[in-house]
Amino acid sequence: MKINNQTIIFYLLLLFIFPATLFAQENDKFKPTFNWNITSQFWLRYSDLNEGSEIHGEPTSEFFDISIRRLRIPISAQITPKIYTYAMFGGNNYNFKGDTFPIGILDLYAEYSFAKYFEIGFGKSGWQGLNRWNIRSSKTLMGLDSPLFTLNSVEINDDIGRLFGLWIKGQAGHFDYRMTFNRPFYVKTIPNGAVNFANNKPRVKTSAYVKYQFFNHESNKSAYQTGTYLQKKKVLNIGGGFQFQPEAMSDGDANLEDTNIYDISHYAADSFLNLPLSNGNAITAYLGYFNYDFGKDYIRNVGANNPTTGGGTDFNGSGVAFPMIGTGITWYGQFGYAFKETNVLNLPTIIQPNIAIQHSNWDALNDNMTVYDFTVNFLIKGSHDNKISIGYQHRPIFDAISLEQKDYKGMVVLQYQISFH
Repeated sequence: MKINNQTIIFYLLLLFIFPATLFAQENDKFKPTFNWNITSQFWLRYSDLNEGSEIHGEPTSEFFDISIRRLRIPISAQITPKIYTYAMFGGNNYNFKGDTFPIGILDLYAEYSFAKYFEIGFGKSGWQGLNRWNIRSSKTLMGLDSPLFTLNSVEINDDIGRLFGLWIKGQAGHFDYRMTFNRPFYVKTIPNGAVNFANNKPRVKTSAYVKYQFFNHESNKSAYQTGTYLQKKKVLNIGGGFQFQPEAMSDGDANLEDTNIYDISHYAADSFLNLPLSNGNAITAYLGYFNYDFGKDYIRNVGANNPTTGGGTDFNGSGVAFPMIGTGITWYGQFGYAFKETNVLNLPTIIQPNIAIQHSNWDALNDNMTVYDFTVNFLIKGSHDNKISIGYQHRPIFDAISLEQKDYKGMVVLQYQISFH
């Protein structure tokens, strides 16, 4: 959804000022709070492209580009002790292929808190269940990029992972839970033989996630979970969840009688650790198990911020894409080590090398799919507000005929993240 400045002003007035006026008398001693920031991630990248890739019809085997990977402008207001509103404006992947900046309304919702253990909200949001990283904070990522396979329907029947819906959430003792009921966007394309998202009336997508918190408790104010706390917090959680959407997939026109229709049925379990050490360093680790069922042999190639416009002779397709999402089993792990703050170029900096591995056994492929991401973060003054990251992604290439792995290719990215409050 593209917006202009007048639209932004209108929504801000509607979302924040009108409710504040309406409910000002609820508690004379309460003072409403209003918070906002702007965060941008800039990419300087070199890519070894998949075979047969093209950029505007010209065969291209390697490419260097500069882009804005993400822009986020979150705005929140605690209007009364019970009423909370949130909006996020922004977009992804502004690069040489675009002539307008893709700013849209990502989140726009309101919540009411009956108690800490029971809160309810509705609107457009990233509130979903299944696993920790389905609802992750892009600002506090430990790796260079988020594990995109967890956004398992991204940009097909959602808006960068966001949907319209209603949710309940809360914290009771050591437990943190959320349950969501979302209405996916309508899919306009019609599957042609291979299983894909169906072009029928979108059914409600139900999802939930529950975690048990052993040490420090994490905030559930936002849908977007923290990627790494560095030395600031001792956290150990285990969790599990599901997603279910009936009649979401098909192998042809969903309105025809001879078309096979499939449900989406996903399950996951995971654990997260952030452990400050006595020597001033810290460990961040994650391990997750994901069981995806989109229907028979569904598979999707995805390339983050893909620089190409077509081509591709291998199964992966063009650019930097690889078989990221599909029906099958995935194990995903991250491990990072944050060294205590030291001076780098006379600036106090935390250095955090880390590795992430996605290992998937997709039903549609004849080999396992394993992709490696190596990253080193340089957090100036120990903050995600001013962060430099150097990352390398090592992705597998699959043959279009045999569906077996034949090669690996790489992508190197220098990222600068800056945030203003």
